[in-house]
Amino acid sequence: MQYSPSRRTALVLCGTGAHGAYHAGVLRALQEAGVRIDLVAGHGIGAAGAMLSAIDGSGRLWEPAGIWRSAQSHALYPWTRGIRVALWALLTILVSLLFPTLLAVLTESAGSMRQVAQVVIAIVIAAIASIAVAVGIARSQWQGRRRALGTPWAGIAGAPFEAARAVGVFSQTIWQLIRGASRDPQPPPDSGRRYADVLADSLGQPGFRELMIVVTDLDARGDIVAALLREPYRRDFIEPRAGRERRAEAFDLAGAGRDHALDIMAAALTPPVGCEPRLVTFARDGYWRGETHRLCDRPGAVIRLFEELAAALVSQVIVVTAVSPALAPHRLRTSRLDVRSRLGEFMAAAESAALSDAVDVARLRFDSWYVIRPSHNPVGPFDVVGAYDEASDRRHSTTELMERGYEDAYHQFIEPVVGASGDQLARADSH
Repeated sequence: MQYSPSRRTALVLCGTGAHGAYHAGVLRALQEAGVRIDLVAGHGIGAAGAMLSAIDGSGRLWEPAGIWRSAQSHALYPWTRGIRVALWALLTILVSLLFPTLLAVLTESAGSMRQVAQVVIAIVIAAIASIAVAVGIARSQWQGRRRALGTPWAGIAGAPFEAARAVGVFSQTIWQLIRGASRDPQPPPDSGRRYADVLADSLGQPGFRELMIVVTDLDARGDIVAALLREPYRRDFIEPRAGRERRAEAFDLAGAGRDHALDIMAAALTPPVGCEPRLVTFARDGYWRGETHRLCDRPGAVIRLFEELAAALVSQVIVVTAVSPALAPHRLRTSRLDVRSRLGEFMAAAESAALSDAVDVARLRFDSWYVIRPSHNPVGPFDVVGAYDEASDRRHSTTELMERGYEDAYHQFIEPVVGASGDQLARADSH
């Protein structure tokens, strides 16, 4: 069925880490063209983009001082502190062993060898002390966590990256939009509730949209869907459903779940395996009665989003992903061996496979659906500083990925779909 701006339309942002730059470019193009969006949804880094877009703040993603044009995006998923210290300690040990040996060869003196041995011992002791510091850092990170996460060595031997910086950047950006007259530069503990209140009070005004994001609860072994919908869709969202404990998985951000708005976003910004799960303590008067659960993103969550959007009577879906389509035969590229690339390849493959499966759901549930994605993208989910591209023999940055999203939105959707529909666009300022 042909696209129509009069249908209830959802924009779905899928992806992890650096792929949020592609979302930013698409959001800019859709806003510039005045494409009407009733509901924004997402998982992973797309959940953060959706939360900004829902409160008319997506410009903070692509503006000159925005997240993806500034240096703050280059450090969204750094190595954990424990691993950084351990790597420096290992480097110290290697230097302590190689440098004295080289010095001994140059001097060829027994006396010098004794002095060299003393130097080696001193430096090894210093390296051991550095490792002890790393263990201390890991212990401090571990304190306050549930014992299920393991021993104090979890800070070193656990997940290699930390999501705290990404959570801080997006939380701070949202706080700047909703703080009003508050002079507090940092998001206060109740900032999640403030976000939900601002969105709930502003639905129906220009630039504000309904919201839906999804994360995975490792302890409950299921998804959590958080949404702020207008009536009558809100009532249907929290209604019991056959075969599901709806109170455990549906968080109404306009009601009892409003305190967890930024908690859910923080969990969505936490990739599985690559980062330690986000610990979220639920309300004592809720279904989980004050329990603390481990939450994170799930690369295949687009299928769950489709199911929930269909239940919210969405009839038209626009999906955005930075993962390029499957390669043709004999087009394989050389695999990179670093940890960031290996984890990124797994997540990108999982997302691409899930999107292929979700297409079958879309055919059955929606009147029309569209996918905006790059034909080629060398930047992986964890390549926040860009990546080398074998095809063009040069380095691609996240800024370039953002510009690609902007161009793809026009070439793949705005011009051929919206422009060919023959309908007048419903401008964002009239929504």
